[in-house]
Amino acid sequence: MTITTGLVDTYSTPTLVQLLQELQIDARRFVTQHFPLDEFMDAYDVFARAGETSALKVVLARAA
Repeated sequence: MTITTGLVDTYSTPTLVQLLQELQIDARRFVTQHFPLDEFMDAYDVFARAGETSALKVVLARAA
C-alpha cells in the first residue's frame, strides 16, 4: 500500500498526523540522522546541507 501525502503544509498536516496515529506510516523510516541534543548546531548544519548529506529527517534527542 502506498500512501501519498504530498508536501507537508497546513492543509496536509492533519492527514499526516492521522496516518501516523493509525500506524499507517512508520515515521522512523524517514529518519536519516540522529544527534544528541548538545550537537544541535551540527544537526542543523547537516539538515541545511540536505543535498550534500542526503538528510531527510534529523532527530535530536536527550542523552539517556
